[in-house]
Amino acid sequence: MAVESKRTFCRFCHASCAMIVEVEDDKILSVKGDKEDHLFHGYTCIKGRQMPDMHNLDTRMITSKIRQPDGSFKDIATADALKLAGETMKKIVEEHGPHSVAVYCGTNAFQNSAVLGTSYAFAQGVGTRNWYTSVTVDQPAKVFTTARYGTWMGGGNAFTESDVAMFVGNNPIVSHYSGGMPTSSPSRGLRDALDRGLKLIVADPRVNEMGKLADIHLPVKPGEDPALLAGMLNVIFAEKLYDQNFVAAHVDGVEELEAAVKPMTPDIAAKRAGVDKDQLIAAARMFAGANKGRVVTGTGPEMAGNGTLTEYLVASLNILCARFNQEGEKVSAPMVFNPLMGGPKKAQVAPKMPTFGEGFAKSRIRGLGVLGKEMPCNVLADEILTPGDGQIKAFISIGGNPEIAFPDQQKVRRALEECELYIQVDPWMSASAKRADIILAPSMCLEREDINNVSDAFTEEAYAHYTEAMVPPPGDTMDEYEMLWWLARHMGVEMNYPGGAASMDECPDKATILDLISEGSLVKPSEAKADAAALERKGAAITYADRHPVVGPADPDASEKFDLNAGEMPQSLTEYAENDPVENGFDFRLISRRSKHRYNSNGHTFPKLVEKMPTNPAFFNPADLANAGIEDGAIIEITSPTASIFGMAKADEKVRRGVISMSHAFGDSDAGKEDVMTKGGSTNRLIVDDSHYDPITGQAVQSAIPVKVAAA
Repeated sequence: MAVESKRTFCRFCHASCAMIVEVEDDKILSVKGDKEDHLFHGYTCIKGRQMPDMHNLDTRMITSKIRQPDGSFKDIATADALKLAGETMKKIVEEHGPHSVAVYCGTNAFQNSAVLGTSYAFAQGVGTRNWYTSVTVDQPAKVFTTARYGTWMGGGNAFTESDVAMFVGNNPIVSHYSGGMPTSSPSRGLRDALDRGLKLIVADPRVNEMGKLADIHLPVKPGEDPALLAGMLNVIFAEKLYDQNFVAAHVDGVEELEAAVKPMTPDIAAKRAGVDKDQLIAAARMFAGANKGRVVTGTGPEMAGNGTLTEYLVASLNILCARFNQEGEKVSAPMVFNPLMGGPKKAQVAPKMPTFGEGFAKSRIRGLGVLGKEMPCNVLADEILTPGDGQIKAFISIGGNPEIAFPDQQKVRRALEECELYIQVDPWMSASAKRADIILAPSMCLEREDINNVSDAFTEEAYAHYTEAMVPPPGDTMDEYEMLWWLARHMGVEMNYPGGAASMDECPDKATILDLISEGSLVKPSEAKADAAALERKGAAITYADRHPVVGPADPDASEKFDLNAGEMPQSLTEYAENDPVENGFDFRLISRRSKHRYNSNGHTFPKLVEKMPTNPAFFNPADLANAGIEDGAIIEITSPTASIFGMAKADEKVRRGVISMSHAFGDSDAGKEDVMTKGGSTNRLIVDDSHYDPITGQAVQSAIPVKVAAA
């Protein structure tokens, strides 16, 4: 057969880069960026270019497997595995109740546009509170603050129209979906913005790729982002730089916040944050003095122990400086396929919408409860291991790798091994799959239909991409949403979506399910599918410019305001200021970083990425290495108050003194000194999940971890 070129989009990460795939004899030959796509201009990253390996490697599982009594795995037909799993879970629910079943959607589950909606419909059908996603592993504070203090119905300022942008602990050039910038060709997008006059502020303990281009780089100490942000607020209040008209009309709790940040003078804040006082003041003036812009955060500050406080202070900066779209302006993120993230677009504050607390389901562990729709991942291992009413007996993991991604790695491994029925949906024999009772083999992204709903939040146009399957799925693989449908069918439960109930007589096709998930969207997925198929450039993305929402006027009786004195804020800032941490012999702080060659635990399977980055280097400032008597490239032992791991020391003058920078989600619970150069050390082994956690979100400290180092 002749080689065919087909249009699609990448699903390695959340950026959804437009892509052209070359296919021959139902096999993926190559991928490249689609130069005719007006957003991406042919851009792809090194990770996305591994699509052929993702689909064709001989280590990929294309047949489901079941564990034997001796611990080995035996092939099983996927239909038989689903029947067995469904019937077993039905018995578990009958004996132990609906909360005995749990579902987790990891990072890769977000890449299948039907999985989150279908897994939630499945959990609701079963009646379990135990629905989890990777969001509460690394950024639950964003869920908490989304509507806690108020939401502007017109949305925030668009990056492409901003005069200033501040990035706190995130690096969109490497981690494209880390917020604040469109995901399409981020380096080009940032440089274009700088050329038109954007002022860039970056707060990060190392001079990352964003920091190199910044007008002001603030090398904040790990975990001390609240001091930096409170110091900036102090300057903004003292110099009356905030938008006084907007605040008078739309914001309550201002006096309480001003009182809370008053002791955090530039001198005190700069010392605590480890930055230059004059630079802190300059950053405050630069941000507040601009007409449009936003402060955004990455996962690092959220994982550093004060995530909720940090997000509150970021929200306060944006609110006080009125970083929102006003009447008559285009909405910065049209959300083509995400109606629940949209709603009416008006120049007013939305009514408060609780996302946790009274009336929400509670875990049996530490009183932690649902955030938005999901339980916090920090309680999942204990929910499996703790006997009693409501104990999780059956656990389904889709597109994730809990042993690698979750904090308290040894506990997570024990929970996976002790769970009565553990089902892992995985194309690879991952660290987590090795613990499973049943491994279900899924089809992969170029073998299924999808929409780009995961990148909606950072796409500034009404840009819709519906992709067909490029090749048929091999072997006995199946789309994950179909797996969930069959499990529900065998359990005798229904699947209800925002658009209504799914038929339980015959599994609906993908477009039908996506329509049910996206009920009320600007464009129905089935409509986008038909439009894409009819294009001269078949399968290309479509911009529905005529449907781009515009911010409407406020309701005449609108009275809702932001409340900056809600809940435990800003009192928590006072507690933070009074609790300056002591080193106690653990003189370094280990921070998480993003890698061009990994996406969380995804990428360790692919030869070209492994060749580029075979291990997980521990990056130090050269002066720290010299003081410790450790040579560049030496194997070292990194010890926290809980455990030790091994790593390879790597000198990097861009890292501030006293800091070690390593990637998150490397290695596994078996990684040791002898294989550190091939597996890499796993930072999640250094932490526990039942102390030093955020009391609201339950998030464990996974960055700014206190450690000490020694030659191995």
